[in-house]
Amino acid sequence: MRSLRCLALAALTLGAAALTAALPARAENQNPRLPNGWRVHDMTRPAPERVEVKPDPAQPPSDAAVLFDGSGFAAWEGASQQFSPNGEVPWKLADGVMEIAGQGGVRTKEKFGDIQLHLEWASPNPHTGEAAQRRGNSGVFLMGRYEIQIMDGFENDAYADGMMGAVYGQTPPMVNACRRPGEWQTFDIFFTAPKFAGGETVEPAYVTVLHNGVLVQNHTPVLGATQHNLLPHYTPHAGQQPIVLQNHGEAVRLRNIWVRRLNDRNTRPAPTQE
Repeated sequence: MRSLRCLALAALTLGAAALTAALPARAENQNPRLPNGWRVHDMTRPAPERVEVKPDPAQPPSDAAVLFDGSGFAAWEGASQQFSPNGEVPWKLADGVMEIAGQGGVRTKEKFGDIQLHLEWASPNPHTGEAAQRRGNSGVFLMGRYEIQIMDGFENDAYADGMMGAVYGQTPPMVNACRRPGEWQTFDIFFTAPKFAGGETVEPAYVTVLHNGVLVQNHTPVLGATQHNLLPHYTPHAGQQPIVLQNHGEAVRLRNIWVRRLNDRNTRPAPTQE
């Protein structure tokens, strides 16, 4: 019986091998073509760039541009022509931390489009204002006009679309992930810039935000530039713009700010079709 089973197995193996040999081998250039022009499993498609990562994911990977590491304001300039006519930064620098002070915000000297942005911030403790919107209020203005709200949201009865992690005046955060005042918090922001053509908005901006590692905005469409108590709308602008940090009059502290450019990744054109 054992011999019969072995013979049967051998016959099946030989039959499968013969069938495989009889099938014509499909050349790689016959693999189906994706909508972007590349073929499935195309070995000529450029491989992703190798990036060195740190043990702590909050630290910048090797392809990031460091905007603030505690050593100075080299990547920044004053954002207000009124308060910083020569681009001077009005904020404080102490113990490796920048602190909002004086008048006027700051903006990056470089301009950006699609990005991954990491920053850490802490609201004052004790908080400096009794009104809900005066507790550690600041903001990250992507492309200088689309605001992600920074604020002390711990046990703070603020309006929903003005809470920390909100697309200000548009979309509240999905949850309140705020820590206590004075504790360091993190934002990881993934931003896709809007697209314009012929003076019209072809595609809105989109933003995904992690607050302290918790998803609070999930590919949220941005309805237009941030305005207080007004409906947002788009005005066409260049595809690269500075990042602005808001001065709302509260001594918010910030540290460890870095950005990765995401423009044109995975969009390399496929070779001309055969």
